[in-house]
Amino acid sequence: MIHVSIPLIPATDGVLLIPADHVTTLLRRLAADWVESAESGELRGDRQTAGDLSGVLTELADQIDVECIGFASALDDGNA
Repeated sequence: MIHVSIPLIPATDGVLLIPADHVTTLLRRLAADWVESAESGELRGDRQTAGDLSGVLTELADQIDVECIGFASALDDGNA
């Protein structure tokens, strides 16, 4: 089981935000934990399903990283 501490950042409108790097780290750690649990027999379910779900979470984390890089690049270029 993983334990993760994630900082919450209050926005001016009262919405709580989570830093993207913490979200992607959480997704990747959860994906790795599923695979490890499936391989050790701790997870109910088969390895293929755990691997597939892990892949989806990893792809989502990659997608978030790409979007953040694009956004940061646009800010650097003065286009955002």
